[in-house]
Amino acid sequence: MKGNIGSAAIKISPDGKYLYASNRGNANDIVQYAIDPDNGTLTFISRTPSLGKGPRDFVIDPSGKFLVVANQNSDSIIVYRLDANGKPTTVVTRIQVGNPVCLKFVPAE
Repeated sequence: MKGNIGSAAIKISPDGKYLYASNRGNANDIVQYAIDPDNGTLTFISRTPSLGKGPRDFVIDPSGKFLVVANQNSDSIIVYRLDANGKPTTVVTRIQVGNPVCLKFVPAE
């Protein structure tokens, strides 16, 4: 992809099988790579639009079933369901919130 591109967050799935990265600028997407368990090399799997502008941060829930994206420049949080191969597929919900920049899962008490 050409144009204004800048990565913001890089995360590994809870099972260690996938690496994800958010791309801002003109891209506004989340890319997914498979991690080779023997040598750590990456193989491109997918590119999913963040459905907003400036995906600053994202998190994968501890179960590995959901990916949550904070789109800083469009004031939105998007929750994706991850399929069996870790690919973001179905949008579960969209939440409007001002300038989200960081997402964290915390234990419920």
